[in-house]
Amino acid sequence: MALSSDEIIKREIIDVIGYQTSELKLRIFPQSSTDDQRKVEQGGLTFSFMGVNYGSCDAAWISKETNKPVIALEGTDALNRKSSGNAQYQRFHHALGAVKSGLLGVYYLKKGIDKIQEDLFGMAYFASKHEKGDYLIIDDLSVLKEIIEAYGDPVKYRKLIDEHNAKMYKIFITKFKTKYKESWETFAIRRSTIINDGFIIKYAGRMRRNFTDGSQRAGHIAVGEMFLTKYYFIGKTFYYLFLKMTRADVNYLDVHKADDKEWYLLRNEKDVIIKTIDDLNGLPKDIRADLLSIIDEPLKGEALQIYGKCVAVVDKGLRNGTITISK
Repeated sequence: MALSSDEIIKREIIDVIGYQTSELKLRIFPQSSTDDQRKVEQGGLTFSFMGVNYGSCDAAWISKETNKPVIALEGTDALNRKSSGNAQYQRFHHALGAVKSGLLGVYYLKKGIDKIQEDLFGMAYFASKHEKGDYLIIDDLSVLKEIIEAYGDPVKYRKLIDEHNAKMYKIFITKFKTKYKESWETFAIRRSTIINDGFIIKYAGRMRRNFTDGSQRAGHIAVGEMFLTKYYFIGKTFYYLFLKMTRADVNYLDVHKADDKEWYLLRNEKDVIIKTIDDLNGLPKDIRADLLSIIDEPLKGEALQIYGKCVAVVDKGLRNGTITISK
C-alpha cells in the first residue's frame, strides 16, 4: 500500500532531523493519532492566535529548557501528486498560527515532479515581515536541520533565518519582474483583484457547497488564496467577493459551519470581509439572474461560460465605478 503524504513527511522528518538536538526535542505523532488536533499548550500540534486555531501541524520542536514550542512545521508531498497550481497554498495556514505567535513556521514541500509556485515564497516573505514570527518555505529538510542545530547560538540562528528569507524574496521578485512586469496592477488583474485606495476586492467563484460537501477542496484553496491576497496587500481592507453566493448563503454557513476550520478562518481573519452578489450596487439584473442560475453548479461547461461572461461585466464595472461594493 502506498504511503500517505503525511506518513512520507513524518518519516522523512525523523530520518533527516531526528528526535532531538542539545537544545530542542521533536514532537510528532503517528499518522493514525489524533493527538495533533490538541492545542500545542495541551501537548498537541495545533497552533492558535487570538483565540483562532490555524490548523494542526505535522511536527514541532520544543525547547528542553522551557518546554515551549519554538518551531512548527507543516509538510506535504503535493509536488509529487499533481499539485502545480494554487492547491499548493491550501496548507499555508497550518503553520501560520505559530508565526503569528512569534515562532518560526515552516511549510515543507518535498521535492517532486512539480515546482513550488513563486507566489508562495512571496506569501511567506511578506508574512515574515508583517507578523511577529518568521515563515519559511523549503523543499529540503537539511535547510531546517541546520537552523534547528543552530538554535543554541542566537546570532547564527537569526542569520540562517534571515538568509532564507532573502532567498525567498529573490525567487519571488524575479518571477514578479518577468510575469507581472514589476507591476502590482498587472499582478492584481491576473489574479482577479481590484486595487482601490484603502481597500482591495478579490472575486472568486466559490459556492456554498464548497464548504458543506466534504468531497470539495475549494474551501481549502479559498483560504490559501485569501492569505496570499492579504499578505501581498498588507494594510488594506480586503473584500473577498464570492460571486456565486448570496448573503443568505453566508448566514447559513455562519450558523451551520461555524466550527468548520476553513470557514472559520475566512470569517475571523483581521481585515478580511466576505462579500456576495447581494453586496454589489449597480449589478445589472440580467447578470445577477445569470449568476443565480449557476449558483450550485460546478464551473465547467455551460456554467463556466456563463460565469466568464458575468465576471467580465463585474470586473469592468468594479474598475470603472459603475458597480460598487457595500462597505
